[in-house]
Amino acid sequence: MTDAAALPDSVTVIRHPLVQHKLTLLRQKSTSTGEFRRLAREISLLMAYELTRDLPLEMTGIETPLEPMQAPILSGKKLCIVSILRAGDGILEGMLDLVPSARVGHIGLYRDPETLVPVEYYLKLPEDVAERLVIVVDPMLATGHSAAAALSRLKQARAEQIRFACLLAAPEGVSVLTQAHPEVPVFTCSIDRELDDHAYIRPGLGDAGDRLYGTK
Repeated sequence: MTDAAALPDSVTVIRHPLVQHKLTLLRQKSTSTGEFRRLAREISLLMAYELTRDLPLEMTGIETPLEPMQAPILSGKKLCIVSILRAGDGILEGMLDLVPSARVGHIGLYRDPETLVPVEYYLKLPEDVAERLVIVVDPMLATGHSAAAALSRLKQARAEQIRFACLLAAPEGVSVLTQAHPEVPVFTCSIDRELDDHAYIRPGLGDAGDRLYGTK
C-alpha cells in the first residue's frame, strides 16, 4: 500500500502471488479462528523461504543410490527463530515447518499503561544465540516500539545477525524500527495505510493474537 520507492533499503515487501492471496483471506473478518491460524502458518512458511534464500552453503560428500557425489548443505549453526509473545507464535510454527532444526527463543513484552514504554517480562534464548542468524517474528509491526525493544534486548544478548519478519506493518512502525535498528533487514507482506488512534493498523486484519487464539 505504501510506495516501495519510499521504503528504506532494509525493508522488503514480499509480493509473491500466493503470499498476497493468502493475506487477503487472512484479512477478511469472516475468516474463522482455525482458518486464520492455518493461513498464518502457510504464509509464514512462504516468508521463511524469502528470509533464508541467502543462507551460506558448504559442500559435503554423500552417496546417492547410484554413486558418491559432493552436494551442498547449510553451513555453520542453524537458525534461531525468536517469537515476540504471544502473537509471534502464530507465525513461528510455519517457519519451523520449513526449518525444523532451528532453535527457538521467546521474548515477552507488555506496554506500561502510564509510560507506554515496553517492559520485558520473559526472555528465553539459546545460549549460543550470538553464533546464529536470528529471525524475530511478530505478526504486526504497529507502533514499532515493542519490536525495537526486542531487537535491542537481542543485541544485549550478543546476537549479531538479526532479521525481523511480520505479516503486516504500518508506516509509523517501519519508521521507528528502521531508525532504531537501521542495519536489521525487515520483511513484511504489506505496509498498510496508517495507524488509527488506538494503534491499530488500517486497513489491517484486527488483533492478530485474538484472531489466532479466539480470545476476543
